[in-house]
Amino acid sequence: MSEEKTPQVPTEEGRSQNPWDAGEPALTPQGTPPKPPVSARRGDEIHAFPEMAVGEGDIRTADEDARSTLSGTSLWKDAWRRLLRNRLAVFGLVVVGVIVVAVLLGPPLIKATTGFQYDTIPSDSKLVQSFPPFSTPDGKFSATHPMGTDSAGRDMLARVLQGGRISLMVGIISTFVSLLIGLTWGATAGYLGGKVDDVMMRIVDVLYAIPYMMIVIVLLAFFGGRSPLQQIFLLFAAIGAVSWLTMARIVRGQVISLKNQEFVLAARATGVSTPKIIFRHLVPNALGPVIVYATLTIPSVMLQEAFLSFLGLGVQAPYASWGSLAQEGIQNIAVFPWQLIFPGVTMALTLFSLNFLGDGLRDALDPQMRKF
Repeated sequence: MSEEKTPQVPTEEGRSQNPWDAGEPALTPQGTPPKPPVSARRGDEIHAFPEMAVGEGDIRTADEDARSTLSGTSLWKDAWRRLLRNRLAVFGLVVVGVIVVAVLLGPPLIKATTGFQYDTIPSDSKLVQSFPPFSTPDGKFSATHPMGTDSAGRDMLARVLQGGRISLMVGIISTFVSLLIGLTWGATAGYLGGKVDDVMMRIVDVLYAIPYMMIVIVLLAFFGGRSPLQQIFLLFAAIGAVSWLTMARIVRGQVISLKNQEFVLAARATGVSTPKIIFRHLVPNALGPVIVYATLTIPSVMLQEAFLSFLGLGVQAPYASWGSLAQEGIQNIAVFPWQLIFPGVTMALTLFSLNFLGDGLRDALDPQMRKF
């Protein structure tokens, strides 16, 4: 039997103070420790707001925190900075801004420079026909009609810009109507709760079961047939009156999550009335998701208006929208394709841009939806 050797314990002088300095990692009961970081992070601080502290994207440098402290910051400023970092959202914002300026200023400029309006039919019978962009009836080059003319000889550029006015107005006004109804209905149901909430939301469920497009068609068919301007306002009210259901559910969920917060309890303890608590305290704190959904509702409403105009129940002549222009162009697509291409491309570009902007606002206003 061999003798057991006594293990040699290194003396204090021979023991290395730092195992990494000796070139060999120190063994521990758990095994070899992980290697140290390549470069230490200095001056980084975790975002102060706990609801914002998600992942690497919420780490700020000390210089950024100092600048934010000096300049002042808020939820809206942070959201604006995040929105500007989203290239698709910025692209959508720029395109929507350009289109809005074009539809507002374009028709007066066209009238001042060329004398054409969206309903101007040429007095010369030779010009009452559709001819291609940048050309005259005899085939020569001309910049008078950059988008060509329709079957009645009317300038397509003026009609597309005028149609953009009506399509955007339908989208914005109908969305505002749905916001007004949905905010009031959802906030009231969420705050009061109990039987009131049950009754109000069952009404929403019943309306959800009915195809809302059928309701719009019935309203337009029953109340329509009047002047073209009255038809447009009826279209605003009909679409807005049936597109508030999802908004009501979104607002109700936000209000339910907020109504037991300290600021609501404090307002209730000081004797603030129920309507003031709902509309001064709860609704402003639920505006983030509401704004996002509103930007996504506008293109949806514009598509509904285009569908109704395509069926002949929307905007009536002499007015035009992108939907009615597409309905006219589809009839002549084989012979005069530009009558469909220009309003269709303009509407598609606007809808894409609004959706990009809505997605960017969603990511900017909801920290948990951000992409890293």
